[in-house]
Amino acid sequence: MKRLLLLPFLLLLGLVGLYAQQIDTITIHSQMGHDIKNIVILPQGYAEGDTRYPVVYLLHGHGDNHTCWINIKPELPQIASQYGFIVVCPDGKRSWYWDSPLHKDMQFETYISDELIHYIDSHYRTVADRRARAITGLSMGGHGAMWNAIRHRDVFGAAGSTSGGVDIRPFPNNWNMKEQLGEQAAHPENWESHTVINLVPSLNDGDLALIIDCGLDDFFLEVNRNFHQSLIDHHIKHDYIERPGAHNRFYWNNSIDYQLLFFHKFFTQPAAKEEATR
Repeated sequence: MKRLLLLPFLLLLGLVGLYAQQIDTITIHSQMGHDIKNIVILPQGYAEGDTRYPVVYLLHGHGDNHTCWINIKPELPQIASQYGFIVVCPDGKRSWYWDSPLHKDMQFETYISDELIHYIDSHYRTVADRRARAITGLSMGGHGAMWNAIRHRDVFGAAGSTSGGVDIRPFPNNWNMKEQLGEQAAHPENWESHTVINLVPSLNDGDLALIIDCGLDDFFLEVNRNFHQSLIDHHIKHDYIERPGAHNRFYWNNSIDYQLLFFHKFFTQPAAKEEATR
């Protein structure tokens, strides 16, 4: 009986050891003056070869941290192995992934699109090219992914948002945004210049491969529909999906599958592979 009970325990230890080899938790000392934790998920076989891999950056929502996505989607190591890419999950605090105009210690746009990118490319075997980088996130992270990708098209080739707060202006008293931008009534220019939907006119069709989704019971549904319409009005091709679901981890556990498949297809299309290997 003891031997029978020991077998599942050893099997579990083996699985834990397998995933421990695939997942790093790294700490980067940012130019902001403080340490930031990040999870890096490596595909199976990374340690044995010299292959270089594309990278997907996954941003969490307000009130969460770098462990968010591995908790929502425990299968991320298997997905990274299936598609052959690295997944990076940074801690974005409650930053909305901007460079705050008010606080020098909350410069998370610079962290995501500069500091973190350079660290990952210099410490891991990545394909260090925009055509091999994608970024997406949920809620606050959906806004952050679009914000960083649109403003740094030289860094990212593809971007997504799931349940994203892609227009912050209807929510002036929510989610610590006024701590980073100031009160909307007192600083309307900050709110106008720091919302993703107002970046759409700067886009040209083909600048980014874009995927956006939102649940039908999500409080961000209207702003996502408006974002979708703005992209249409400016003739920007993109994938847009509405499906049943609310603003919760059950929805994101499902929605991220489609986004990761979208990025896999982007990374493996002939034009992307040719440009990334030049």
